[in-house]
Amino acid sequence: MSKRIDLDLSNIAEGGLQEKVDMEMAKVFENIHDLNTKATTKRKLTITLELEPDENREVVKVNSTVKSNLAPLTDVSTTILTGINDSGEVEANELRSGAKGQTFFDPDDGKFKDDKGTPVEEIENQGKVIDLQKRG
Repeated sequence: MSKRIDLDLSNIAEGGLQEKVDMEMAKVFENIHDLNTKATTKRKLTITLELEPDENREVVKVNSTVKSNLAPLTDVSTTILTGINDSGEVEANELRSGAKGQTFFDPDDGKFKDDKGTPVEEIENQGKVIDLQKRG
């Protein structure tokens, strides 16, 4: 029995399959160039063709699905300082200085700030004294 299959994947469904592939490939390449993903993670493009023949085996419906598996965004971490303030309320703030109780110079605005990112001059204006010798 001689077999002749004349199906050009780029022409299936009047080019609809190729259009889906192109859209998913664009997502893959955007993901590759996203600096928030690991560069060497493998990405995958899956094309599924589901063929459903009729009772006479003469007409076959073809459904195409195109999916991409992208690299996940890289994790980001931070450190949170938490405790109970003088009023008995729970507080939580991101540690900005790198060490609890340490002040730092913020290069974004040129201000000297406490470990939570509050400008020291604001704290001084509130009448609070910062004990730079105090330990944890």
